[in-house]
This record gives sequence, structure tokens and C-alpha cells, in this order.
Amino acid sequence: MMVAERGASKNTYDAYHRDLSRYLEFVGNAGQDGETASPETVRGFLADLAADGLAARTQARKLSAVRQFHGFLLLEGYRADDPTSTVDAPRLGRPLPKVLQFEEVGALLAAAAEVEGWRGARMSALLEILYATGLRVSELVGLRLSSLSRDGRIVTVRGKGGKERIVPLSPDARTLLQEWLVLRDAAEEGARTKGQAASRFLFPTQSKAGHMTRHRFYLLIKEIAVVAGISPAKVSPHKLRHAFATHLLANGADLRAIQTLLGHADVATTEIYTHVLEKRLADLVLNHHPMAKD
Repeated sequence: MMVAERGASKNTYDAYHRDLSRYLEFVGNAGQDGETASPETVRGFLADLAADGLAARTQARKLSAVRQFHGFLLLEGYRADDPTSTVDAPRLGRPLPKVLQFEEVGALLAAAAEVEGWRGARMSALLEILYATGLRVSELVGLRLSSLSRDGRIVTVRGKGGKERIVPLSPDARTLLQEWLVLRDAAEEGARTKGQAASRFLFPTQSKAGHMTRHRFYLLIKEIAVVAGISPAKVSPHKLRHAFATHLLANGADLRAIQTLLGHADVATTEIYTHVLEKRLADLVLNHHPMAKD
């Protein structure tokens, strides 16, 4: 149902599979199953997660999977009630995203440019596209050749829930991508002469998926951080996505436009970046509001 009706991606499917497998194992140990689990058992499951030291946000995500599972059982007539309806979710804080400074992003790009050969060209293109578009890492590594427009100015991205959005590429991103495509196409031509099938992806590899994996890119970006003299703990693909949004907002971009570029379904998700810029927003009011004048 999640795949066929909601268009869930493989990553979402795998996450639900893990969460529900753990839940059903806990329920089974209590002598129940999905059709007989009680609200007390669901609360016990949450308590078990907390005892394992899982963060409140992780507990809430797993509870969300359990809620949707029991909602499915109720809708399909497997049971007449929903045991999660009276279960409160863990209280969540709202941590602010940790953001790389513009100079740190520049250092990462400079370090990638120092790597020789096709590896350097590929990493430079990946980093520049990521910072220029704010794509999710799975969206970035899974980009297909067909995603790129003929003039190379925009990419069509398939995000969460199978929703498509159009994202423009900066001039630097277009340049580095074209440099990478020359090397990529030469390698593909060599593979074809050996009877190998052509790849559909912008960043092909020998992985099972046919493109660079999220984990591999995560490790590569950590290596580049070391070369750039930045603590690897400060750098991840998602933090570059945060940097994209925060730096756009800091330079006057509209919040709704950033929401569209990031692929957020709800602008409330995007609004967290306004908290990162509280000082700038306060200065904006003090400097431009007519009542703030002496």
C-alpha cells in the first residue's frame, strides 16, 4: 500500500520495514499481534525505545509508522479500533539546524577542486550542485541524465512521495557539471565498446542501484572536509542543504520560494530557517519599520 498508493521510495519503505518489524517483535513478546495490540502495549513499546536511549524525535518517527500501520488495519477492517489513538507522542524540542558559513562552503569547494582526475571533477560537480540547489542527498546521487534540461540550466527532481519539482542550476554548477559530463561520457563510451549497458544516471557507479550511494557520498564529503581543514563533524550533505536555505534567506530570498526549491510540503518546515536568522530579522525591523525611527 505504501509503495503502490503513496509512492513511497525505497528508503521510506526500508525505514517502515525496520520500524514495524521491531514493533511487531515487541508486540509478539507480549503475546499479542497487530490485530490485538492494546494501547498499553503501544505505550510499552515507546517506553522500550526510551530505555534503549533513542531520542524523542526517533521515538516519534517510529510511533508515526505504528500509527499508520494501525490506521491501515482499521481502514481494511482487520480490527475495529486504533490502539494508538490515545497514545501521546514524545515531546519534541525543535533544534536549530547547524549551518556552515559561506567561507566554509568555499573551502570545501576549493578542496574538491584540488583532487586530481575524474574523482575531483565528480566531487566538485556534486558539491556545487548540492550547495546550488539544496537537494536531498538521495535526490542528488539519484539524478538521471533525463533530469537535466537540454540547455543544462535546470534539473527536474523527483522528491518525497514521487512529487516533481524544477530547480535551477547556478552558472558555476552548470560549468562543473559539463566538465564532469565530458569525463563521464568518455567512460561510458569505453564501457559500451566492452558490451556494457549505458547508465541512466549523472553519477553512475558499480553499486546495485547503479549510482553513487548516499553512504558513499557521506564518506567522501567527510574526506573533503579534512582536506579543507574543517572538522568532519560539522559537514554532511544535509548541512549543505541547510546552508543553501539559510544563505538564500540571509540574502533576501522569499520563504515561499525556498519552500518550493527544498521540496517542503508545508511552509512550517521551512520556517525553522527564520530562527537561525533572528538577529538579521530583528535588525531588518529596527532599520526599516517606520515606528522604529527616532
